[in-house]
Amino acid sequence: MSRYPARLEEGHGGTLLDPPRPRPPDARRRPRRVAMLSVHTSPLHQPGTGDAGGMNVYIVELAKRLAALDIEVEIFTRATSAALPPSVELAPGVLVRHVAAGPYEGLAKEDLPAQLCAFTHGVTRAWAGQRPGHYDLVHSHYWLSGHVGRLTAERWGVPLVHAMHTMAKVKNANLADGDTPEPAARVLGETQVVGAADRLIANTEKEADELLRHYRADTDRVAVVHPGVDLERFRPDARGVAAGRAAARSRLGLPQDALIPLFVGRIQPLKAPDVLLRAVALLLRERPWLRERIVVPVVGGPSGSGLARPEGLQKLAARLGISDVVRFRPPVGQDRLADWYRAASVLVMPSHSESFGLVAVEAQACGTPVIAAEVGGLPVAVRDGVSGVLVPGHDPADYARALYAFAADPARTARMSEAAVRHARSFGWATAAEAMADVYTEALLHRSRGAREGQPH
Repeated sequence: MSRYPARLEEGHGGTLLDPPRPRPPDARRRPRRVAMLSVHTSPLHQPGTGDAGGMNVYIVELAKRLAALDIEVEIFTRATSAALPPSVELAPGVLVRHVAAGPYEGLAKEDLPAQLCAFTHGVTRAWAGQRPGHYDLVHSHYWLSGHVGRLTAERWGVPLVHAMHTMAKVKNANLADGDTPEPAARVLGETQVVGAADRLIANTEKEADELLRHYRADTDRVAVVHPGVDLERFRPDARGVAAGRAAARSRLGLPQDALIPLFVGRIQPLKAPDVLLRAVALLLRERPWLRERIVVPVVGGPSGSGLARPEGLQKLAARLGISDVVRFRPPVGQDRLADWYRAASVLVMPSHSESFGLVAVEAQACGTPVIAAEVGGLPVAVRDGVSGVLVPGHDPADYARALYAFAADPARTARMSEAAVRHARSFGWATAAEAMADVYTEALLHRSRGAREGQPH
């Protein structure tokens, strides 16, 4: 059992609910409306482009499921075009509000701290037009939003729940070659947000431990809530995994008998797509006969430090002599992405750091096993030896060996596919939303008790 006041626990079987605990009569009051903050990336943006990724999926899916629990969500994000309307209904009960803060285009994430005052002003202006108590709670995502969150939550007299998603100290301890360290200003900013939040959301027990170790977070304020996956969209074909794989390959123009190791994600050193390419080059050098039956799709766009060399991965493929087997594809919508998962023999995630790894769970939900780095939350997202393979470190030779195991034993994909589907089913968004609602409830209760007793949060 976790030492954190979490609603969800890790286990080999996936996600389990804590047993209910006795509560005072007023403890179950859930918030009616939550102000959710996502400064640097909009939930309306296509994941896999720019700074949009797993966090975008997380915010969209969590908001939808919270709305299904009668918790309205208003998501504040920075306007990136003058043509954007002030607000957009994302789903029933979920509203996206666009806040003018800095130039619409050409503003890098690193330049956003200078616009936080303007963003905070925009959020408080929206609040000023509402009745007192319009928002019961603020939920901020990533450290930039956390700064806005601590100011607005204090002004409104409501709890702040914050999700780090990634942490500067953790990323800096696991930098890829050529990647840029996170600045000291971010480390300081994260420390301030950790001190201000009523509750801190960690994706896994390991992330919770990192919050305590690196940022000296208060154990009682850390809650572990696993992210979820859209099990309606990401699922095997109704005809079965094998038939679905064949159909998906046909739709995508991929050969039926190929070994297809798939990479999905933003193209940047942190995600380490270069490790996959180097592994494939090693594999083909040692077993050249595989060249005729291997296709390596890379689905995603440049992001972060990868923007400095947007063609870098294509050039690497050329230098390695594998341009003929690598297929670069731009980011795609969720339905098309599910087809790529179904078509693949295995998903490869050699990331240097992952707070959880939603892509890994999405692939498994479609029946595709995963080869992943044994970092961050990936040991929770992937069940080693059952639904996939965890690789210690980032040596391309280790990934080449893992890939060859699938090439040498085609039935291995079939065996792991069923286990992958079972494992992924424990990560539904409905379960995650219920757990998050419980965290909100505890934050509200703790805040109201502190107000009655004249104590800080």
